[in-house]
Amino acid sequence: MTDDVDQQQTINTVEEPLDLIRLSLDEQIYVKMRNDLELQVRLHAALNRCATGAAHDQHLNMVLEDVEETVTTIEIDEETYEEIYKSTKWNILMLFVWGDGVVLVAPPLRVG
Repeated sequence: MTDDVDQQQTINTVEEPLDLIRLSLDEQIYVKMRNDLELQVRLHAALNRCATGAAHDQHLNMVLEDVEETVTTIEIDEETYEEIYKSTKWNILMLFVWGDGVVLVAPPLRVG
């Protein structure tokens, strides 16, 4: 019984930054990419079960599911020279993200 509790605590602890991602499998996360690309996604746990047994690796290559992609562009109004921010959103069923383009990964907010 005690071994089961100790093993569960080990599974749910955060010792390295990648542990936050491991604990977020099959949950909504936020991923910021280079070139002003933002993703609201569910980190897919069923694919890419190689050595890590998860949908990511140490390079932050990730298999993402139910992706809402947002691209923000800045245009300059020719008359007023004001910056105009435009966001374009679309949904993608499944997406492979190359880890070199990842700037930030934010797990879901956990209260408790």
